[in-house]
Amino acid sequence: MIQKIKIIKTLIFIFSISFSFSANAMTVEEIIKGRKAMFSENYQNAKKISILLKSKRIEEAKPLMKKISDNYIKLLDYFPENAKEGFKTGALPSIWENKDEFNALMKKASDDMIKLAKAIETAEDLRAVQKELMWSNCTACHSRFRAPH
Repeated sequence: MIQKIKIIKTLIFIFSISFSFSANAMTVEEIIKGRKAMFSENYQNAKKISILLKSKRIEEAKPLMKKISDNYIKLLDYFPENAKEGFKTGALPSIWENKDEFNALMKKASDDMIKLAKAIETAEDLRAVQKELMWSNCTACHSRFRAPH
């Protein structure tokens, strides 16, 4: 029950950010909390995708893949120069030092989620294709751009 409440609060927060503000008009706190909420939502959805694919519920997983893809594109606007520190961000300075690489990784992760939605139709090994097109992007980003947690 507590987990559901947290997810609902996260979704409400993301919704309010998406429609009430542009990233340029947001405070540093709103930016950092917004990106943390989107990454958290992506992780929760990735876990749900894993469960759904394990159960061969492919069609139910596809909308979650699209949502994750969309979030990665939105996240490109959530790392402005003024939002490097504070509010328990796990973002490392390497994001801003290697902004083109970071942005390319966000775009690749977004594209790979769309590829995953197509690949699961014919993949023999759903875990392998999921690892290649979803989890490997998480690992790549965390190892280079996120503080250990």
